[in-house]
Amino acid sequence: MLRFLIPLVSLLALLGCARGPELVGGVPVNEIVADYGVIEDGDYTLPPVPPEYLQGVNRRTAVVYDGPEEPGTIIVDPHAKFLYFVEEDGAAMRYPIAVGRAGLRMRGDSTVGMKREWPGWTPTANMLRTQPEVYGPFAEGVEGGLASPLGARALYLYQNGRDTFFRIHGTNDLPSIGNSGSAGCIRLFNHDVIDLYERVERGARVTVRTYEESVAAEGEELANRGVELPPTIIDPESIYGATDVEAGEDTEGEASAQDETVADADPSAEAESEDA
Repeated sequence: MLRFLIPLVSLLALLGCARGPELVGGVPVNEIVADYGVIEDGDYTLPPVPPEYLQGVNRRTAVVYDGPEEPGTIIVDPHAKFLYFVEEDGAAMRYPIAVGRAGLRMRGDSTVGMKREWPGWTPTANMLRTQPEVYGPFAEGVEGGLASPLGARALYLYQNGRDTFFRIHGTNDLPSIGNSGSAGCIRLFNHDVIDLYERVERGARVTVRTYEESVAAEGEELANRGVELPPTIIDPESIYGATDVEAGEDTEGEASAQDETVADADPSAEAESEDA
């Protein structure tokens, strides 16, 4: 009997190994990176960020910061693909970002004029005209939720009380983080934009580094980090199958339909959006 039990135990052990580790959102439990696991956020559940997107500097990190900016300031470095939130006592939280072509055009200081959770999105007329193959299928708009290109949170940047049409927001396009692209503005992992959103006050100052400032602060190698990626073309069925479509919904009641329907930070479309 004992001789029978030993092979049985060995067989069960082998079967256990064959099953492999438990998966959560497609990520093995033992590979989930701290701060990037499952997030329950109201009605939505964000899966873990796969570890291959969190290598090296491409993850949220508390760092020493000795710059002149006041605590509460956001510093965007579109060249090194970092965003800093300045804290007290010479510290900052650094987030990796993706930078679109519009993001590279950001200049000067702005303020966070509005904050929005799970914002909806509609492409501007300029986006539809210049890249119809990417944005045409979504002309009706995408309601806020897991499928929205603006992700879990968005910060709307203003200058002199007017919307600049620049946005800092979440994204589902994980490979874009640490790189640049032809479309969009400043994007973070959804896990990171939720963390940033909780730290940032409405009215916070946002400043953008020049290339020279990036080299001085980060070094030449990091100031040229990442590659330019082509736009990701998504099957609209995968979007509209996951969320209802309703353009211009004002879910918080504190912004006009124009604010809700402004696309992923396309400043060249400002005049056109007035008539949208």
